[in-house]
Amino acid sequence: MKLLHSGKVRDLYVDGDDLLLVASDRISIYDVVLPTPIPDKGALLTQLSLWWFERLADVVPNHVVSATDVPDEFAGRAIRCRRLRMLPVECIARGYLAGMGLQEYRARGTVSGIALPPGLVEGSRLPAPIFTPTTKAPVGEHDEFMTFDDVVALVGAGTAERLRELTLAVYARGAEVAAAGGILVADTKLEFGTDAEGRIVLGDEVLTSDSSRFWPADDWSPGRAQHAYDKQFVREWSAGLDWDRTPPGPEVPAEVVAATRARYVQAYERITGREWAATP
Repeated sequence: MKLLHSGKVRDLYVDGDDLLLVASDRISIYDVVLPTPIPDKGALLTQLSLWWFERLADVVPNHVVSATDVPDEFAGRAIRCRRLRMLPVECIARGYLAGMGLQEYRARGTVSGIALPPGLVEGSRLPAPIFTPTTKAPVGEHDEFMTFDDVVALVGAGTAERLRELTLAVYARGAEVAAAGGILVADTKLEFGTDAEGRIVLGDEVLTSDSSRFWPADDWSPGRAQHAYDKQFVREWSAGLDWDRTPPGPEVPAEVVAATRARYVQAYERITGREWAATP
């Protein structure tokens, strides 16, 4: 196999006519890869993505060829995929106000150019989920919000409309399913590409703790930071450091690593209803 690309978390290999998408235990915050891995993280992301791909198959086609036809060294954390021409947009759906969305709302009363009602606070549920795309920044650089018109200019009106439609449909299904496990999906980031027939296909990962904000529904309380089953815990830890959010990132203490892993496991177990069994 030939290494085609190494991203913040995943490595992409060429294997015959297919691609092999391998999730590592690396963790990134603010688009910076930290030097300390989170044990089992790659396997957790892969297995949760595969679980979701099955449950979203009637909403959008996906890139999965096989979860088992992979080299033994990557077992449990790799997906054999179809080749896609990836679209140059990070497709984000937001149902609640947090993160970059909260920052823009506080500054302008909008997110990605979409005007929101006054008086919203951190963690507020939005009147309806919204499509808030961003740029795809290279490793070490930061994603920036795009308006819908920006997406139209980049990929064309028809593709932009389809991306918005699919992003919101995936979010709606994900939020509905996760709610059964007591999880609120505050927001989620998706990546799409086109296949040889020109169809828009869901790729990369889907509704994981790296690509989404997961909050326990029974603890949700607008007006404060929410308990999160995702890497928000690492972001909050880093906020107390003398670090300017540029590479190199800081080493993560063992207790923060353990707590972060526990939250990824909790998200997997609450959403899927399955007990997590660590891969060898």
